[in-house]
Amino acid sequence: MSRTSRSFRTAVTAAVAALGLLATATACGGDGGSTDAASGGKPVTIDYWTWTLGAKSTVEAFNRTHKDIQVRFTEIPSATEGYSKLANAVKAGNAPDVATIEYQMVPEFASQGNLIDLTKYAGETVKSKFPKPLQDLVTFGGRTWTVPYDAAPQLYYYRTDLFKRYGIEVPKTWGEFKAAAEKVRKKDKNVRLASMPKSDPALLAALSWQAGGKWFATEGDAWRTGVDDAATKKVTAYWDGLVKDDLVQSFAGYSPEETKARTSGKTLSFLGASWSAGGMKTAMPDLKGKWAAAPMPNWGTAASGNYGGTSYGVLKGSKHAEAATEFITWLTTNKAGVEARLADLESPSSALPANPEMRAVAAAKFDTSYLDGSQDLYKLASDQVDTIVPGWTWGPDQMDVYTAIQDEAAKSGFTAGVEAGQKQAESGITERGLKLAE
Repeated sequence: MSRTSRSFRTAVTAAVAALGLLATATACGGDGGSTDAASGGKPVTIDYWTWTLGAKSTVEAFNRTHKDIQVRFTEIPSATEGYSKLANAVKAGNAPDVATIEYQMVPEFASQGNLIDLTKYAGETVKSKFPKPLQDLVTFGGRTWTVPYDAAPQLYYYRTDLFKRYGIEVPKTWGEFKAAAEKVRKKDKNVRLASMPKSDPALLAALSWQAGGKWFATEGDAWRTGVDDAATKKVTAYWDGLVKDDLVQSFAGYSPEETKARTSGKTLSFLGASWSAGGMKTAMPDLKGKWAAAPMPNWGTAASGNYGGTSYGVLKGSKHAEAATEFITWLTTNKAGVEARLADLESPSSALPANPEMRAVAAAKFDTSYLDGSQDLYKLASDQVDTIVPGWTWGPDQMDVYTAIQDEAAKSGFTAGVEAGQKQAESGITERGLKLAE
């Protein structure tokens, strides 16, 4: 993670002033209290909201082994819908104690006062258990806001049997990807190499990141935006072209239609991340042994973006911050917690743990036999972490930017989507009372 460390450390140091997190910490640091795990001799019940795989088995294992704390699990949607649900719950005063917060949302959620300052509860754990680059993703203004769970380098998944049938080599560059897409369509007008969803701005962000795009940057106490910068527009023009030429599909991300196309052999590959393999096992159980993973195609030099990646935070209003942090610590740094998440046969997780000690635990527990040749998925994913392009910064209004991109991309394409995202980035920063660089 050496390359990633430099980029995030620089960005986060500069972003502290631009986000105004010191003021937020002063205002919100005491919210939530610190109720003891055992209150009045009775077990404490905490609520946990997430969309992540393996959550059910994890909660069940924790509840079996902890008498003083019991966890109540609720599944919520991912992406913008899920974050809107969390933010609205905080406003309504009925937010869960613990929630999954992806790295791109930590600055926004912290600066808006949606998170409890976890410094006294988890500050030392974060410092001692996680690599510096991941500490930097969750620590702002000298305060710890969430606890890292995983890293999420991009990976490319493909059907080995169908690649052989169509005579396709695994593309190493985006030029080779386009050539393979043309070859597939020429051989079968009903089949496509891949689908590029217009409903997944996080994927578009990762692809832009891989190409060297920089959607946000800080200059002193001001923000500079570049959601539609040259590198990003190179990416959007590429995908708009593939869609226009009917070389790829545009199924809604994670939709039944997308899954059906993959299971029926109408879609031969997809753009994913280290966490994708777990969902494949449940969504496409009959295709065991027919999928493999590879590095993401690139623009000529080995590179990757971070596609997601999660942490755990305690939301404002929680009366059980101490108990909630105990649960989070168990989730992220305890061997039993990592094994429990992987033990869920209904929704197994293949996330790459952020804690280096837990990677060996995950690698030993996750059943890689679903992938062709029983690939060492964790080694492949770990290797890709070192190719993540430095210099990326998440913005203070990321959720609204994502929504703007998604809405406009659905109507007019990816380039129009990032142009709308750029406008939203600028207006969102000023509306929050933050400074926009001239």
